[in-house]
Amino acid sequence: MTTLKVGIADCEAMKERTMRIARGEERQSPHDPKVWFTSTESFAQVLSAGNRELLRTIAEREPASLDELAQVTGRAKSNLSRTLKKMTHYGLIEMQPGDGRRLRPKVVYDRVSLDLPLIEPAEQKAAGGRS
Repeated sequence: MTTLKVGIADCEAMKERTMRIARGEERQSPHDPKVWFTSTESFAQVLSAGNRELLRTIAEREPASLDELAQVTGRAKSNLSRTLKKMTHYGLIEMQPGDGRRLRPKVVYDRVSLDLPLIEPAEQKAAGGRS
């Protein structure tokens, strides 16, 4: 497995960056984050201790379906479904075809690296404090 590099930026900053890239004013680097969170709180929520334990369980037990995962973890299927959908959105897991119409969760990354600037560069502060 590999490391998923994530960053923190508000929606406006992500939109501005996307526009700079589209206009050719900025280039994406292979070292840039692949996934962005809008806040440290949303990052912490998705990667809470309980959700990291869920990822570990999926990686170790390799459940064949959401039903099996619910049984192994003791979590409600509806709760798991919401959590897995969010984790899929952020690229942490993939839902792969299983037997019949079932989907089985698979962990994609074994590590996450957070790119979080603590101090904004002067030019970003002058542009309104967005990063």
